[in-house]
Amino acid sequence: MISAYGEAPLQSPQLPVSIYDDVIAFIEAPGREQFESLALRVFRHQFDTVASYRDYCLQLGAAPDNVDSLAQVPMVSTIAFKYARLWRDGAEKSAAARLFLTSGTTVGSDRRGRHLVPRPEVYRLSAMRHIARMLFPEERRMAALAIHPTAELMGESSLAQMISWCLDEFATDQRLCVADRVGVDLARACEFMLSIERKGLPLCILGTTAAFAALFGFLRDHSISIRLAPGSRAMDTGGAKGQAVPLAAEEAARWAFELLGIEPSNVVNEYGMTEMCSQLYDATALNCGAGFDGWPRMKLAPPWLRPVALDPVTLDPAGDGEVGMLGFFDLANVGSVSALVTEDLGLVGRDGLVHVLGRASSAETRGCALAIEEFRQVSRKWSYGEGLSGAG
Repeated sequence: MISAYGEAPLQSPQLPVSIYDDVIAFIEAPGREQFESLALRVFRHQFDTVASYRDYCLQLGAAPDNVDSLAQVPMVSTIAFKYARLWRDGAEKSAAARLFLTSGTTVGSDRRGRHLVPRPEVYRLSAMRHIARMLFPEERRMAALAIHPTAELMGESSLAQMISWCLDEFATDQRLCVADRVGVDLARACEFMLSIERKGLPLCILGTTAAFAALFGFLRDHSISIRLAPGSRAMDTGGAKGQAVPLAAEEAARWAFELLGIEPSNVVNEYGMTEMCSQLYDATALNCGAGFDGWPRMKLAPPWLRPVALDPVTLDPAGDGEVGMLGFFDLANVGSVSALVTEDLGLVGRDGLVHVLGRASSAETRGCALAIEEFRQVSRKWSYGEGLSGAG
């Protein structure tokens, strides 16, 4: 077992705590044997409070009184966030709620997925607890460079919000963001990295894989070589999305070492999405020990995120060692919908390890497509077009 999280019982059932309190308690001190019982409580809460999800479940003949295992909980495709409000009824009226939008790169800005998070502190706790484990295991602050906009510049972006939280929690006062909605100031990024190199400080660079590809291209084109201090690291996310020439994970690690001096094990790719409040990161020697320094890499889920591989046609659990559509039950999504199926193919191993193979083709997503059509038919009256102007 490779988890470094402590284990402790949930708060006493005699205390007047909410389902949110219990999810927070689990994230702070996970207990493996308690996951399913808490997940079923989260499902019951979402059935009671998310109208479009309740209608969908009833259409499938699923309700709390006949769902007694996690495998029976109806899963919703992440595509459904483009068509319906999948969050707690009335949450958009809360001043604390945050509305995040997907990038719209594949379907256009007129049909962007929307995820309203009623309690952003749960999202922050989930995101920061796991990134601390996977990117900052030494529990120390360091200089940081963001090559993606922060929340102040792109408030609807969940990635921008995560980067802002990360800077707040893990960066020293030697920090800089060189990106805005238009692009990345690569020359300014290089000036900052050179200044950090002169000071002999380790640096953490945060951004999309596409931004790293642009940075590496700029360094090569201008014959700039930087040797950052030992302990420097990089977190990239997004994969090939937005790249004319995709930068593979092994290439990203190689160029980070050749051009910046960052050890390959310290280049950690993140797998996440707007529709999910928890993320997975590369398991490497940095965060999991020397046995995780090869390729291809596996990604590690936190204890409050349960991954599963699903048959692409039936959406039933795939057999052991079989490739399937990746699905997740995310406790941190307590205020929306936790049982999600993605458009990605992968393998799920033990202890939360996942091998992400990439986006499935349309021919491989027949079950997912049928589920989406079914969901759209039962959720038309719950269109997200009303009452959201004040959220986010």
